[in-house]
Amino acid sequence: MSWLILLLAGLVEVAWSQSIKPTQNFTRPLPTLVCLVLMGVAVWLLSRAMNTLPVGTAYAVFTGIGAAGAITLGIVVNDDPVSVGRLAALALIVGGIVLARITA
Repeated sequence: MSWLILLLAGLVEVAWSQSIKPTQNFTRPLPTLVCLVLMGVAVWLLSRAMNTLPVGTAYAVFTGIGAAGAITLGIVVNDDPVSVGRLAALALIVGGIVLARITA
């Protein structure tokens, strides 16, 4: 169950990362509120997963899911550039997440 909670925490972190830009430097009230709520939910879920998972593993997987999701959404939704280096970085992040899960 902790791994499922951690996956959900990572997905909320991806949503949170995408919610930062619309705040326009935290000058827009509603987008800022959405951003802060997503941040709080992501960290709360992470803390729940850490009840039974090692802190280092949980945090590494959490940030890895966030980074991989942010890169992927950036490419798919925001037309961020695609390069061999970015794809290699994405593959390494995903590989690290899988390795952390297998060895935990």
